[in-house]
Amino acid sequence: MRIRFGYVAMALDIIEGSPNKTVTVANLLKVPQEADRLNRLRRLVKKNLENQLRVLKYNKAHEIEVFRVTSKLIPLATHPATAGWDYLSEFHNELDEIGGYAKDNNMRLSAHPDHFVLLNSPKAEVISASLKDLEYHADLLDAMGLNDSAKLVLHVGGLYKDKEPALVRFKDNFKLLPAKIRNRIIIENDDRSYSAADVLKLCKELNAPMVLDVHHHYCCNNGEPLIDLLPDIFDTWQVMQPKLHFSSPKDAKNFRAHADCVNVDDLLNFLRIAKDCVNRDFDIMLEAKQKDRALHALMQQLKGIQGIKIVGQAAIEY
Repeated sequence: MRIRFGYVAMALDIIEGSPNKTVTVANLLKVPQEADRLNRLRRLVKKNLENQLRVLKYNKAHEIEVFRVTSKLIPLATHPATAGWDYLSEFHNELDEIGGYAKDNNMRLSAHPDHFVLLNSPKAEVISASLKDLEYHADLLDAMGLNDSAKLVLHVGGLYKDKEPALVRFKDNFKLLPAKIRNRIIIENDDRSYSAADVLKLCKELNAPMVLDVHHHYCCNNGEPLIDLLPDIFDTWQVMQPKLHFSSPKDAKNFRAHADCVNVDDLLNFLRIAKDCVNRDFDIMLEAKQKDRALHALMQQLKGIQGIKIVGQAAIEY
């Protein structure tokens, strides 16, 4: 198996490695003139896009081909305060350059809309806001010239006191999504409500890929061994290489929280399971607090371990 590793949103090991610069609505509205407010946002977007390209160039230098783009690339993009602002046209060249660089260097980009995106909410206004946010993400990836292989990670949402009706609402609303959004969505198990088995069943019904979060599986399950689920989870990807999320718990007391780095023994335990039941290439998004530093640290730990062959600065064969 060949496994590529990636990380999330920003690079900590370089200057100006954060494309997350933003402003609160309250502070933005303190600027009296609308034109001045937009100019402030333009400056933030320009810096974010510059930093995003810088991060991708850093990733290329370290042979990192898997990366999650921050949702904050365009600050307040879906807020009423920015209604009518055509940022996609204004920053067309910059977005196209970012996407072109990713494509030219075989980078797999994705995004993860925020926790308030809830397709299974019983409230119409929440669904409306969720659709607006999903459209923002899809339009951003479109503007980068990235095809449907650049995915949007989505959780099922809340239980709302009754799981089955909540799942039905998710399915109904998912089917109503515009194709440009629906074709990008991959669905992830969470750490409290919807187990890997729940999400696998849902993905099969919707013909959507499932992104397994290994840490979440150990937080939320009904006793299903991962070795029994993994082949079917990987099969939901069909023609694409599967991707999963991996992190270690912060500590026993804060088991759901992500640790700064990945415990190498946690990863090796998972790789043994994957080797036994799927034995195919896949990608791992590391969700560690130390981001790129955690990836570099993990690669150092993997050197010299029996059965591991280092095939790049961010990839192994097992």
